[in-house]
Amino acid sequence: MKSQLNILLVDDDYLLAKGTAKLIQRLGGHQVDIADEPAEIFKYCQAGKVDLVLMDVNLPGAEWENHEVSGADLARFLKSDPKTAHIPIILITAYAMLAERETLLSTSQADDFFAKPITDYQKLLDAIARLHNRNQMS
Repeated sequence: MKSQLNILLVDDDYLLAKGTAKLIQRLGGHQVDIADEPAEIFKYCQAGKVDLVLMDVNLPGAEWENHEVSGADLARFLKSDPKTAHIPIILITAYAMLAERETLLSTSQADDFFAKPITDYQKLLDAIARLHNRNQMS
């Protein structure tokens, strides 16, 4: 029996996010909320309502404390906050080359990385389950 997770999907493209959320809900049985405002993202995560974050790297116009931020920046902020550091984060981007993957993962402190468009949802769901299970063990 798979457990239903509360996943926060962070993406500036609402229609794409809605489609991705539907697929994750249908195929994985998880609850998916969508956000793109940094304040809203932090509020969700700090309230303890999030089991995992799917974070788009490219968030044009996203600002935090008067600075433009990317999804990688937001991931790093979440990972450096003791209240949210335990939440697994999967970065999702259409723009990073595979060669940039390790740099992106180390600077953001995210747990995994997927390229857009996501074509293998089973692989994504497996990564979600693996990260959640690893999180439960620690």
